[in-house]
Amino acid sequence: MSDRIWVVNASPLILLGKLERLDLIEALAAQVMVPRAVVDEIAAGANDTTAQSVLDWARRKVKPDIPVPGSILGWDLGAGESQVLAYCLAIPNQTGSHLAVLDDGEARAAAKVHGLGLVGSLGIILRARRAGLIPAARPLIDKLLVCGSYLSADLVQQALHKVGE
Repeated sequence: MSDRIWVVNASPLILLGKLERLDLIEALAAQVMVPRAVVDEIAAGANDTTAQSVLDWARRKVKPDIPVPGSILGWDLGAGESQVLAYCLAIPNQTGSHLAVLDDGEARAAAKVHGLGLVGSLGIILRARRAGLIPAARPLIDKLLVCGSYLSADLVQQALHKVGE
């Protein structure tokens, strides 16, 4: 388990919800936070039972939106991504206590520029494998790709190599 608070965006929640593995987030994080804007984004697209179960899960972790710093607003990200990053930057003396959970490339770039800890859906699966929470990463990664995650074949091979698969 991580000692960090994970602030989670919509895409990782939706993808892991499709895999029926939202439990991995809870098992790996010290605490999970989902900004209100993220819940609103999920609610806007909740049109099937999987999306509804993700929404129900996220509502149990919801936190009110906070002011977004100008350094984040300049990236022109979605409301959910902006809130995830804002939460991770909210306590300057404790930078590193929060982990941004994002899949969006531009949001990930913004997190890196701000020096924030970062993990995405693929990283969650790899962490779960290393922690012994799943017997193998490949089946979940294959499902992740089927569910619409955009990962290059090279990245997938590198990831699997890191966990000995």
